[in-house]
Amino acid sequence: MTDAVDPQAELLRLRASIDNIDAALIFMLAERFRATQQVGHLKAEHAMPASDPGREEQQVARLRSLAEAAHLDPEFAEKWFNFVVAEVIRHHTEAAEGR
Repeated sequence: MTDAVDPQAELLRLRASIDNIDAALIFMLAERFRATQQVGHLKAEHAMPASDPGREEQQVARLRSLAEAAHLDPEFAEKWFNFVVAEVIRHHTEAAEGR
């Protein structure tokens, strides 16, 4: 006798898991941006540049390595990081301009 899996029920179960992961990602991103906002204020107070290409290069290498270990496409991880960093730099620039 085979175990019949209801495909609709399995789809709902998988989607619920995805929804939970998405929620966790949003809260983690919010926490990340709170931390980078503090960095932006610190940089603004001390007239430091909004971006740090050396740090970004190190982070890309680190995240690509982590992605490989997690069986995630390193190119995707780098694209994600670059997207997030562009937003962080925009925030840092605004902080430096006193917005």
